[in-house]
Amino acid sequence: MKNVWIAGIGMTKFGRRKDSLEDMILEAARIALVDSGYDDFDAVYVGAMHPEGFLGTSNLASVITDYLGLVPAPAMRVESASSTGAALFTAGFHAVASGDCRRVLIIAGEVMTRVPTSKATHILSQVIDGDERRHGATMPALAALSTRRYMVEYGLTSRELALVAVKNHANGARNPYAHFQKEITIEDVMSSKLICDPLRLYDCSPISDGAAAVVLTDTPSAIRVAGFGQATDLISVQMRSDLTHFTSTRIAAERAFKMAGISPADIGTAEIHDAFTSFEIIGSEDVGLFPPGGGRRALIDGITQHDGRLPINASGGLKARGHPVGTSGLAQVVEIVLQLTGKAQYPHPQGVRYGLTQSVGGLATNNLVTIMEAIR
Repeated sequence: MKNVWIAGIGMTKFGRRKDSLEDMILEAARIALVDSGYDDFDAVYVGAMHPEGFLGTSNLASVITDYLGLVPAPAMRVESASSTGAALFTAGFHAVASGDCRRVLIIAGEVMTRVPTSKATHILSQVIDGDERRHGATMPALAALSTRRYMVEYGLTSRELALVAVKNHANGARNPYAHFQKEITIEDVMSSKLICDPLRLYDCSPISDGAAAVVLTDTPSAIRVAGFGQATDLISVQMRSDLTHFTSTRIAAERAFKMAGISPADIGTAEIHDAFTSFEIIGSEDVGLFPPGGGRRALIDGITQHDGRLPINASGGLKARGHPVGTSGLAQVVEIVLQLTGKAQYPHPQGVRYGLTQSVGGLATNNLVTIMEAIR
């Protein structure tokens, strides 16, 4: 298998955008093209979770390839629910690592704010088990089940959970790409609307619009893709043996670390899927950064702050940067590259060699972990 390198990155500002999905994807792609210095590619990979439902549009890969002037390059669309961006990155990695392609452009985008929140919730709930959905389950409801179980097992309180939102909003306030650029307090979180006990409004990531792009190549550059892992789990949550932790993340992380030849102790910064605040804590444990229950203690002790021993979501995460579902997994990669190269415009760790991303698809039914290495 050949080494794969990140030659260029691009990202739009996230938020409630007036731009079309195509325009945002093109914006991110053109930034990445300039950053990489390349203008021709062996393949184009485009990711979006559900543009048919949010916008009534499809055939996105062909449209974007045409608009970028890259015809007749092969193009395809990738989708794996809310881990679409990460799965897209993995598809591009395989194309280069196998030797089939020398250079690929991967782009993810989603526009979610054109529909009412109720419809967006319905679209997002389509990724969970049909029987559970027919009995009233939604994504926030299932996340709340997992959160409550974690609280019971490890003693996490609602005020402690609120620290995730407070931390990530403070980080997002300094990230020019972020949807939410304001700090909040624990009291703000605790007084916000109850969505599904114990999760409140500020425990949930916002419906958002945005796009990100990455150029992958077999030519050495400043950032190498050191390892990745992917794993799935049962669609039906009621059939799982553990609600508190996600087996798919644990297996994906084991595979990623084995491929990279390092251990969790080598990671200096991480972007963890925090669609719900509890998922940051759970995810940090599942990838091996902390032992079971240790994510709570790390949060309380400030270890995961941007200036802590192991910063998590220094970008603001999905919670503050926003969660355009098909984009988030790739945006995490962009944020880690910015941090590893010292180009992030927000406080982040300096001189770090390895960074990690963890992306969750559905209710942890298709999860991915990626490790990147800064070459100095």
